[in-house]
Amino acid sequence: SQPHPYYRNRALYIALPTRFQPGRGDSTDILFMTTRAGSTSYERLFAEAFIRPGLDPERWGNRSNYTALNVVPTGPAEMSIYHAKSGHRYVLRPDGFASIQAGIAEGELLTKPVLFEGDTLVLNYSTSAAGSLRVELQDPAGNPLPGFALDDCSPIVGDRIDGPATWEGNPDLRALAGTPVRLRFVMTECDLYSFRFVEP
Repeated sequence: SQPHPYYRNRALYIALPTRFQPGRGDSTDILFMTTRAGSTSYERLFAEAFIRPGLDPERWGNRSNYTALNVVPTGPAEMSIYHAKSGHRYVLRPDGFASIQAGIAEGELLTKPVLFEGDTLVLNYSTSAAGSLRVELQDPAGNPLPGFALDDCSPIVGDRIDGPATWEGNPDLRALAGTPVRLRFVMTECDLYSFRFVEP
């Protein structure tokens, strides 16, 4: 499964093990697991296949689905996973292992309280032309923080790997660094892949 540090966050390790299915022609597929540096166990949040055998009949046999090199950057807006036997390449956007997705009906995501450093919140997202994303910062009790309420957030539209979130009046995000905050995302026709706080 070749656990390997993820190039965008070296403290996070990615593993892509092969799952064996005896009784189904000994077929295999590829799963997705993560762990942190120093941990003794894996997080298996996604139990389903990450890469299926696909249309090629030769990929439905024993030992026919293994990855090589794990996850490698292959461009500023892509990362790749290589199939060990065929050499096929699977292309994802950076951090594109999974997303929180909203359709035409508005959806929300509320995080646990987090501590952060930095003064800019950057998002990895993709909306449709009609979709949007907004984010509100809250205290741990769920109260919007002054200047960071949902109505203060400029609607975010487009497709960005590291797009900044902004609020009216550009309130000082650095003043909140080191204190617990919750993030409330409100989305329509949007995939949110990741978020992080950074220095300018």
